[in-house]
Amino acid sequence: MIDIERAMLDPGSVFSSPEDVVKTEGITREQKIEILRHWEYDARELEVAAEESMLGNNSDMLDQILEALNKLGAEHDPHSDAPTKQGGV
Repeated sequence: MIDIERAMLDPGSVFSSPEDVVKTEGITREQKIEILRHWEYDARELEVAAEESMLGNNSDMLDQILEALNKLGAEHDPHSDAPTKQGGV
């Protein structure tokens, strides 16, 4: 059984990849999308840090997350777009 609360707070501690979220049974599509949206936010935060030379590049993870959201047919989230590097308006 998946710990949904933990997955929402720290998806990488529960799932090894965004594709694992998509494939997991026992959670709803909406829960999967919410988990991936949290993971997307975290990945965007890491990209900002990478741009500021604080960490390594994380763009591959963000691409995987966006692909997983696409597989679930998730609607585009306008809050994940610029004007800020982290997404949001």
